[in-house]
Amino acid sequence: MKILTVIQARMGSTRLPNKVMMPLAGEPLLLRMYERVVASRLAGIIVIAVTEEKIDDPIEKSCKENKIEYFRGHSTDLLDRHYKCALKYQPDAVVKIPSDCPLIDPDIIDKVLKYYIDNHNSFDFVSNLHPPTYPDGNDVEVMSITALKDAWQNAKLSLEREHTTPYFWENPDKFRIGNVTWESGKDYSMSYRFTIDYREDYLFIKTVYDELYEKNPLFSLRDILDLLERKPEIKKINEKYAGVNWYRNHLYELKTVTSKDTKII
Repeated sequence: MKILTVIQARMGSTRLPNKVMMPLAGEPLLLRMYERVVASRLAGIIVIAVTEEKIDDPIEKSCKENKIEYFRGHSTDLLDRHYKCALKYQPDAVVKIPSDCPLIDPDIIDKVLKYYIDNHNSFDFVSNLHPPTYPDGNDVEVMSITALKDAWQNAKLSLEREHTTPYFWENPDKFRIGNVTWESGKDYSMSYRFTIDYREDYLFIKTVYDELYEKNPLFSLRDILDLLERKPEIKKINEKYAGVNWYRNHLYELKTVTSKDTKII
């Protein structure tokens, strides 16, 4: 099966501009994240998909310098960006991973992908987000190219276009939906935050890298949790944002998401 993994990225984040180029262990955040995604055994072709806006030229430049595949597409319609990227590479399935997950564990990427590959005749869309159990920032969503084309043709709501995948999980009568839960049996999705939207998130992630990267560049989820157990003050750096996600702005539009799935700030 031909897999295309798309890391969506941009420089123009409103809450934390240029976050993908902020330094982690001596390199831009986006390169550190790519380093983790490329460690996945099943990720296939990995492409950084950026906007066509001039502000994102530095990302293209960085990709060229580091011999990383990149694609430039629509700035706000990420569903279109993913589909047009898929047209270029002609995969059987597309993986969506946002660029604000520089602590993502390659083993989790492989776990979700293996579940999809092993059951591709049974599912159109598989993720570890519906419902989520892993710490926020380990987001992996996989969709067949047929399902992606369907969504691209038929999704109408702005949130469906902007966030790429809601059309799938908001229409479970139309798509066969699969989910991978954390084998630990725990749910840290609302209590641990490994993603980056705010300055405190960057300080948290930078501290984790400072603590773990030199010893093992591909430190695992278990390594991070062990660190936070030894040094609970690190978790407190961005703890006030745990559970905050984009759902909070669309609760009146979403059918399968409720207020318990997000934190309002």
